[in-house]
Amino acid sequence: MRLREIYGKTDPKISFEVFPPKEISDYPILMAELEKLKKFNPSFVSLTYGAGGKNNNSQELVRLISQNGFSVMPHFTCICSTKNFVTEHIKNLEKSGIENILALRGDIPDDPEICCHDFKYANELVSFIKSNSSLSAGVAGYPEGHIEAKDLQSDINNLKKKIEAGAECIFTQLFFDNDKFFSYVEKVRNEGINVPIVAGIMPILSSKQINKMIKLANISIPQKLNEKIIKYEQNPKDLQKFGVEYVTGQCRELLNTQVSGLHFFTLNKSEASYKILENIL
Repeated sequence: MRLREIYGKTDPKISFEVFPPKEISDYPILMAELEKLKKFNPSFVSLTYGAGGKNNNSQELVRLISQNGFSVMPHFTCICSTKNFVTEHIKNLEKSGIENILALRGDIPDDPEICCHDFKYANELVSFIKSNSSLSAGVAGYPEGHIEAKDLQSDINNLKKKIEAGAECIFTQLFFDNDKFFSYVEKVRNEGINVPIVAGIMPILSSKQINKMIKLANISIPQKLNEKIIKYEQNPKDLQKFGVEYVTGQCRELLNTQVSGLHFFTLNKSEASYKILENIL
């Protein structure tokens, strides 16, 4: 089922994001975690691509997840990809029965000279995918602005280019302040962008995880959450318990506003996402 069909229905949409384990021997561990989440009837599982311009995606893992009863939406980055490589990749996905793809620019590698320059921006990748396949393309949105963007408005202007190129759905970066998300949706709608906007949700697993995300992206931490992170820094179980309560509250409020969907960044662990979903569904 393509993205436009998935998000064309009114019931809440749940999806999960995972990343390819470094070792093939760890694939069964990932599949066991996903099996626990099957209870919540996810619309799909998204599979990340390589960080830093490196491709660590796996056609084998796409097939494995599909064979275990999940629809799969692979990520694909273009910053270091030739047009020929992209053509081959999307053809292989279509042959595997994949219908959706998350089209991203990707991280610029430490040595940009190793990259070709067939694609510079995600909107160029979206346009190429739509012209050369039947895949439905989703794109990323950033409620607090992309870390490289001059400001939020310029980032939304770039988002509009991706939608005009044919993207059918927006999946947001994680956020911990719902007001940032609601404000973002309003600004995006004011630009005439009317595709579904899916909220990116990240369970809180540790203070180290949160601090890492703050460094990597434009993510603000509300005072209440920051106080608890400091309080429970040496007590991960207490932080995780509070985190489940905090993110449960986020999700309830989002569902009450009829958000298009909740997309959980699981970090390949099921427990926190499972508890949050048990609380809200």
